[in-house]
Amino acid sequence: MTMALLIGGGVYAQDNRALITIDGEDVSVDDFMYVYKKNNTQENAMDKKSIEEYLDLYINFKLKVKEAENQGLDTVQSFIDELAGYRKQLAEPYFVNDEIMEEMLEEAYERKKTDIRASHILFRVGPNAMPEDTLAAWNKAMEARKRIMDGEDFSTVAKEVSEDPSARDREAQRGGRVIPGNGGDLGYFSVFDMVYPFETGAYNLEIGELSMPIRSDFGYHIIKVTDRIPAQGSIEAAHLFLQMPEEATAADSTAIKEEAWNLYKRIQEGENFEDLVKEYSDDKGSANRGGVLPKFNVNRMVPEFIQVISQMSDSGDISEPVLTSYGWHIVKLLGKTGLQPFDEVKDDMEKRLEKDRRAQKSTEVIIRDIKNEYNYKEIPKNLGIIYDMVDSTIYEGKWSVPEDADLSKPVITLGDAEYSQQMFADFIASKQNISQQENIKEFINKKFKEFSDLKCKEYEDSRLEDKYPEFKAIVKEYRDGILLFELTNEKIWSYAGKDTVGLQNYYNEHKKDFMWDTRLDASIVTVMDTAYLDKIRALAEAGKSDDEILTEINGDSLDVVRIEHKKFQKEENKIIDGIKWKKGITENMKDKGRTLFVIVHEKVAPQPKTFDEARGLITAGYQEYLEKEWIEELRAKYPVVVHEEVLESIIE
Repeated sequence: MTMALLIGGGVYAQDNRALITIDGEDVSVDDFMYVYKKNNTQENAMDKKSIEEYLDLYINFKLKVKEAENQGLDTVQSFIDELAGYRKQLAEPYFVNDEIMEEMLEEAYERKKTDIRASHILFRVGPNAMPEDTLAAWNKAMEARKRIMDGEDFSTVAKEVSEDPSARDREAQRGGRVIPGNGGDLGYFSVFDMVYPFETGAYNLEIGELSMPIRSDFGYHIIKVTDRIPAQGSIEAAHLFLQMPEEATAADSTAIKEEAWNLYKRIQEGENFEDLVKEYSDDKGSANRGGVLPKFNVNRMVPEFIQVISQMSDSGDISEPVLTSYGWHIVKLLGKTGLQPFDEVKDDMEKRLEKDRRAQKSTEVIIRDIKNEYNYKEIPKNLGIIYDMVDSTIYEGKWSVPEDADLSKPVITLGDAEYSQQMFADFIASKQNISQQENIKEFINKKFKEFSDLKCKEYEDSRLEDKYPEFKAIVKEYRDGILLFELTNEKIWSYAGKDTVGLQNYYNEHKKDFMWDTRLDASIVTVMDTAYLDKIRALAEAGKSDDEILTEINGDSLDVVRIEHKKFQKEENKIIDGIKWKKGITENMKDKGRTLFVIVHEKVAPQPKTFDEARGLITAGYQEYLEKEWIEELRAKYPVVVHEEVLESIIE
C-alpha cells in the first residue's frame, strides 16, 4: 500500500533543511512547502514575491502556535481528545484498499449477470475450530466427494451424510407435517444471496462440475452447479395453483395433474386466466388478485417455478403446468427486470457490498500486507497456557486472569514489538462475549484473530507519520489549526466582542473609516388598489407624512398602500437607482405589476456611520488591530531567523 501527495502537479519531495528558526526551533522546507503549495495553486506560485509574502504570513502563524504551546494548550485534555478524533478520521483511508473494493464491485456485477442453481453437502466446522476438528471435517468432505466422483447420486449422498438438515425429510415445527428433503438442492440464487466463499465456489463451477471442499463460516461444502440462466432480476408473476394433499396417493397425484392440464387447455382455448384462478386456485391469498404474487427474486421461489419463468420472455406468457414440491402451478409472467445497467444498480450494490462479509477482504489484504512488511510471527506453543487457563466461568462473564500466572512470553512478534500472553489474556478478559453453544478453545481462537488484527493495525497506525510525509503534514496542520483557533479565539475574536471600551475607543479614533456614501432619503409608495391612487398622491403632494398617509388610507384593516421609507445607497434598490435624486414626487411607475411612485425627501451627504450601524465592521477592524499588536509582541518575544540561502534555493 503506497500513497503519494500530488501538489502543483508534482510529487511531494522531502527536504528537511531548516528554512526558518523560531526561538531556536527549526521549521523545515517540507513543513513550509506543504502548506504553501496547498494554498497557492496558480502557475506563478513559485515566484519570489509570492513565496516571500506567504513566508511572512507563515511566520506569523508559527509564532501563534509557539505561543499556544508555551501556554500549555497542547496538554489540555480537550485538545488531546479533539486531535485524536481528527487523526483517527485521517488515518482511516490508510486501512482501506480502494482497488480491492472496486474489484469486488466489478466482480459482483459480473456475477449478477447470471442466476445459478446449485446443490451442496455440508460438513459443519466452526471458523475458529482447532486444527484436528478442521481436518476431521475436511476428511469427511473428501470422502463424500469421492463417492460422488465414483458414480453415486449427489442427492442420495447428501441425504445420507450432509449436516444441513434441509437435505433430508424432517417434521415441521408445527403440525407434525413431514417436509420433504431437498437432497442438497438450494435452488436458484444470485450475487449476495449466499455467503461469499460459497458464492465464489459456485460461480467458478460449470454445470455438472463438482467442487473440492470449500470452507465458509458454516464448515466445508461440496458444491455442484446444476443450472445457469440469464439474470431474471425482479419478477412479477401470477399462478393458478392446485395443491397436492399431504398424504396424496398415486391416484390423487394423477387426478390433480389431469385437472391442471385441463385448466391449461381451457386457457389455451380462450378462457380468462384470472377467472379460472378465482374459481379453481388453492392459493386463496392470491386468488382474489387473479393469482398475482408479490414481487420476488430467484432465491425467493422454488426452483421449478424459476426454471419455467426463465424460459418465458414476454409479459402475458402462460406456462404449461409445472410440478413443484407443493403441487401443480400454471404460471403467467407479468414482467421481469432482468439485468439492469451498472449505473442504475451501482449505488445499491455498493451499500450491499459494505454490509456484506466480503467487504472484509479489503481489511484482510491490508492486514496481510502489514504482517508481511513487519515479519509477523505467531508462537503457538505459548498459546497453550491460555487454552488451559480459561475455564467455564467465562460463560458467565466472570473469568479473570490468575494473578500468580507467569504470562511474560510472547504470543506474537511484529517488527520490533512483542505481544505477551498477559496482553492476550487481558484482551480475552475484557471481551467475554461467548455464547453458551460456543466451544471455549474456538472462542479463544476467535479472540486471538481479533487481538492479532488489532495489534497489526495499531502497529501500522503508530508508524503512519514516519511512513507517509503527507499524513504527518496534514495531522500537524490539524494540530496547529486547533491550537491556533483556541488561542486566537481567546486573544482576538471573543475578546474583541466583549471589550466594549476598546471597541468604542477604536470607533472614536477611526470614524472616517466607517463612512456612509451619498444616500437618498426617500419613500417608495406602492399602491395596491389603483382606485385610491389619486387620493394617495394628493395626500403626498399636500406634504402629509408616511404615517399620516397610511392611517388615512388603510385605517385599521385595509392593505391599500404600502410605504418603504429609508436612506437608500446606490445600487441598493433598482427603483431608487432609476430616478433623479432630486427633492419632490416622481411620476407613477410600474414594478412587478404594481403601481408606485417615490417621494424624495432629501439627498444625504456622506457622514460617519453610528456605532450601532457599523458595529460589525468596527469589531472586524478592532480584531485586525489587536492581531497586529499581538504579532508585534510575539515577534519581540520569539526571535525569528530566515535562512536566506535556503529560501533562495527554493525560489531558484
